Amino acid sequence: MESILRPKQKTGFATIADVAKLAKVGKTSVSRYLNGEQDKLSKDLRKRIAAAIDALNYRPSQSARMLKAGQSKMIGLLLADISNPYSIGVMQGIERMCKQAGYMLMVCNTDNQIEQQSRYLDLLRDYRVDGIIINMLGVADEQMDNFVDIDCPIVLVDRTSHHLNADSVALNNFDAIETGCKHLLSQNYESLLVVSQPLTIAPRIERLNAINDFVARNQGMRCEAFEIGASESSLTEAIEHFLRDNRGLKKAIISTNGVATMAAAKALKALNIHLGSQIGLLSVDDPDWVELVEGGISALRQPTNEIGHTACQLLINRIEGDNAAPVHVKMAAELIVRHSTAN
Repeated sequence: MESILRPKQKTGFATIADVAKLAKVGKTSVSRYLNGEQDKLSKDLRKRIAAAIDALNYRPSQSARMLKAGQSKMIGLLLADISNPYSIGVMQGIERMCKQAGYMLMVCNTDNQIEQQSRYLDLLRDYRVDGIIINMLGVADEQMDNFVDIDCPIVLVDRTSHHLNADSVALNNFDAIETGCKHLLSQNYESLLVVSQPLTIAPRIERLNAINDFVARNQGMRCEAFEIGASESSLTEAIEHFLRDNRGLKKAIISTNGVATMAAAKALKALNIHLGSQIGLLSVDDPDWVELVEGGISALRQPTNEIGHTACQLLINRIEGDNAAPVHVKMAAELIVRHSTAN
């Protein structure tokens, strides 16, 4: 017996074939042993297979088992920018749902690069993930068509697409902006500057349109918009023009996401303009750092964990056979009032 328990040195993981060779049995016998059909094997065979498994430190391939059963029990998450606090919150919600449902999460950060996105899509196909959640905040709407050929269920986060037959989960932008603008109106703000990243994706456009709609319905208010470019100085100049052109009016900036909020806060600091007393600032997104700036920046907090959790639940429903028409879940924001708009 001892002679069969001296495996040759080899690299990599042991296979069923290695176990069979060491135990001097057929691969079918090893498969039966591993699949719980040990009653079909003699006591001697069971003993030899067990000894070979122990000697080789063999571990069954869970992925191979799942693929044989028609599932990988893996979910892919395609992110545009993993450093974005919004994306991190969404990812945490997805991870929580994956753990509850027994799925592994494979996270791919494209860094807003279309070429990287294509490579990761190929990787996710190679791993035969059961479904993909797509959170591509930096990808223009027309580029979303690149996902049409994905051959597994997908769910979009913070996006929708007319060409993709997919569920989506996002903030209710109209209601969130309505809540934020009503707060600013109650604080007697009259002139608004909307600061946004390039208006190439639907959520940013929806937020700007909702602000313009609110201003149009409230006489005496005015609004203008500025898209952030590569140069930080351009935003500083835009804020200077905004302040000069609206002398005598109570003024506030609305930033359409966390990145725009950071840019606005940096520009105001460079200009030595104080929040609350000289200008208001309301952020769509509530990253942790906003509480540390001059008594805090008011924010419309997105339920990012809940968005991720819901997106993952919808995806798992699809993986498990739900063939109903796509659903588009809209979630409410929470207004957090801080020093920047409380005066």
